Amino acid sequence: MKFIDEALITVQSGDGGNGCVSFRREKYVPKGGPDGGDGGRGGDVVFQTTSRMHTLYSFQFKRHFKAQRGGHGRGKNQAGKSGKDLIIFIPPGTLIREAQTGRILKDFACSGESFVAVRGGRGGQGNQRFASSRNPAPRYAQKGEPGQILSLKLELKLLADVGIIGLPNAGKSTLVSNLSSARPKIADYPFTTLIPTLGVVKPREHDPFVIADIPGLIEGAHRGVGLGIRFLKHVERSRFLIHLIDLAALPSKDPLGPYHTVNRELRLFSPSLGEKKQVIVLNKVDKPGARAVAEKIRSALEPLNPDIWVISALTGEGLGRLKVHLARLVEKTRQANDNPMEKTRGHTWL
Repeated sequence: MKFIDEALITVQSGDGGNGCVSFRREKYVPKGGPDGGDGGRGGDVVFQTTSRMHTLYSFQFKRHFKAQRGGHGRGKNQAGKSGKDLIIFIPPGTLIREAQTGRILKDFACSGESFVAVRGGRGGQGNQRFASSRNPAPRYAQKGEPGQILSLKLELKLLADVGIIGLPNAGKSTLVSNLSSARPKIADYPFTTLIPTLGVVKPREHDPFVIADIPGLIEGAHRGVGLGIRFLKHVERSRFLIHLIDLAALPSKDPLGPYHTVNRELRLFSPSLGEKKQVIVLNKVDKPGARAVAEKIRSALEPLNPDIWVISALTGEGLGRLKVHLARLVEKTRQANDNPMEKTRGHTWL
């Protein structure tokens, strides 16, 4: 299934039913009073997250959603039936914005959350509501209120405990495939990964956690160069990051250049993203001469970040110890803050 992380849709709540103008008609009761019932309320449009959905793919085929209108009132004080609410299911991690203004209406971070985007119109009152001593036989009733129409932009940000970042061909897909059961596309050319890949890591004696392979970043990614900002947003929800560095592709004149390039792009895209905890992983130690380079890079990076690991994602060297370390970090961050987006999620501005 194609990965879709954005969609533009229009939602419309149901119109309220009209009130009824009616009078009692009974044998031997020549002057029956008004008995027009009220119209029913229109249905709401409700968004609800479900773990069964992982993309916004279905919204590419249907873009307009309308809830059921309320029934009209009838005689004998019979109220119209309320319209059914329309429930739209979306994957966890979806952000809902007003399309015109970009204003955030709801940030969904968990499965099972719900949010009323537009409320149904109120049903009109029947003529029996307007009866009084001065007007015992009103011959008018209210019309139902129309439903609301709203254009929305849906954005999906992946929910992963650990996000893997790095330049193209650093070995991110290979690392994900060897740590989890995910099988991303792997090849020796830039931008092999065109969509983010999620994998579940199941270490022994530790709780499982989710790892995300984020497509490669290049200089200027924060401006949309390469795969650009389309996928940078997916690492925002991660509890911490794996910064993967390819030991076989480091420039001799500036071996720390790739490390600083990626971090600069993170900071320019989002200052908070640049401050997120990172685990530095030096990959491809199996290549000729890579061990000497690894020691040199480790010495240079330790003053900046001492959490450095040397591995070969291809041969599996060092993966066991790295997996345990990642599991412990995930458990630690979960205990400190059960929700990595606690500061921003769950707020409703509508």
